[in-house]
Amino acid sequence: MTGTAFPHRNLPRLLLQAREALMTKTRPSLREQGLSDQQWRVLRVLGEHGTVETGRVAREAYILGPSLTGVLARMERDGLVRRERDPADQRRTVVEATPRGLDMVGQLSQTVEDHYRWLERSLGKQKLAQLYELLDELIALEQS
Repeated sequence: MTGTAFPHRNLPRLLLQAREALMTKTRPSLREQGLSDQQWRVLRVLGEHGTVETGRVAREAYILGPSLTGVLARMERDGLVRRERDPADQRRTVVEATPRGLDMVGQLSQTVEDHYRWLERSLGKQKLAQLYELLDELIALEQS
């Protein structure tokens, strides 16, 4: 029995491989701080946007709602985030990073930015910009 011949490379797998390759440089720094990849994505969203409704955190951090609930509970327990009812709509919950969480964002952002600078030097500014542009275009195309 022979396998199916696909005329195109497996793009989802390549994107996952690229993500994993990128994270091999960042993950050790996250682990030193006691953070999982998901916790870092939450802190990055909060570091960029401040107080955010939990649904937006889930969308921007690419974490499903039920999983986000557990991630936020652990982060709250560890003093990294604070959750409360949205004063404008008591049915919604907002989350913000605590000073400790923001301190971690500050520390880790240096590591992350150092990696991006290395990537920019290695690929070249133009290629990295082109990669960002192509990924943005692909995302927009698939969402339309």
